[in-house]
Order: sequence, then C-alpha cells, then structure tokens
Amino acid sequence: MKITATVAQLRTTDLEGSIHFYTQRLGMTLAFRHQDFYAGIDTGGGTFHLKHTDEADPSVAYVRDAGHFHLYLQTDDAAALAAAFARRGVDIVEDVHETPWATREFVVEDDQGHTLYFGEPLRASP
Repeated sequence: MKITATVAQLRTTDLEGSIHFYTQRLGMTLAFRHQDFYAGIDTGGGTFHLKHTDEADPSVAYVRDAGHFHLYLQTDDAAALAAAFARRGVDIVEDVHETPWATREFVVEDDQGHTLYFGEPLRASP
C-alpha cells in the first residue's frame, strides 16, 4: 500500500467568494462541490479543499505575522505566474524573489487572508 495524494483543507466564511477567487482570479478549476459547504479546487498538479465555516480561520493572522504559509504551490515559472495573477487583479503580497534554498517565490493572500506561496525550483531535485 502507498499514499497516493495529500489534500489540504482551507476554511472559508464565503464559499462562493473563495471558489471565485481560486477559479477566476488564480485560474484553477473547480474539481467538485458538495452542497453549500464544501468544494475541491484542482490546481493542475493537485487538489485542495474549501470548507464553509461560520467563523474566520483563526490561523490567518498567526501565519501571516510569523512568515508561514497555508499552501505552497510549485510552479515552473514563478515570474510569469505572478504577472498573470497581477493582470487578473490579484495583489502580490511579496514580489518574486530568489531564496537561499534555491527557489524563486512570490506570495499572495486569498479572499480569506490565507497565505499562499508559489515557488519555482531553481535546480533539479536530487
């Protein structure tokens, strides 16, 4: 037996708004929707879930203030992806930059304030 996927879940107080953000602003695809409280978003390389809750995700401020992330999404061209997001009106929280750990990254926040890192490896993985 083996694990075949890892799926994260983000909480949202506005499921429609979050679906719109990820599909229309970031260009991802709605993978599924279950009633009015749950949905899956297909990133093109994986899936994560959105769950409607009555209260905002309490981790948002902590993650933002401590320099953590809710999701890290790998891309093959961080600069081009950041430019495409900016054209769609997405606010880039941290511009494209190279890191000491050999990635090119940028940061955005979703409609609920979740911190999303997008990273491009600058060298092949061992």
